[in-house]
Amino acid sequence: MILWFTLVQIAIAVVAGIFCVTAGLMGRRPSDFTVGALAIVELLLIIQVIVAIVSPFAGNPPSGDLLELWVYLVSAVLVPIGGVVWALVERSRWSTVILGLLAFAVAIMLWRMEVIWTIQVA
Repeated sequence: MILWFTLVQIAIAVVAGIFCVTAGLMGRRPSDFTVGALAIVELLLIIQVIVAIVSPFAGNPPSGDLLELWVYLVSAVLVPIGGVVWALVERSRWSTVILGLLAFAVAIMLWRMEVIWTIQVA
């Protein structure tokens, strides 16, 4: 994983989370903006999957448990998809808040993946 890219992803996920939670608490239902914020987070996660596949071949192998890293990465990719599907099925203000909380969860998972990649020794 690349540190600067991970930090950018975390920042975007936090901004998306703040935006969605604020919109939800203001009474807004899921819209193109809130779903789009999670779509950006999802797009960056898909790029992160590609980076995680290519990095070991470029001389940047993970130092932690590879299974744990991939479980986090696959789970993080599935979280926004499931959240958006659920928010579009149950269109309430609380669905928008949940989208924000899921964005925060992805940010935490990304930091954990960075720790697994760089700090832990298997």
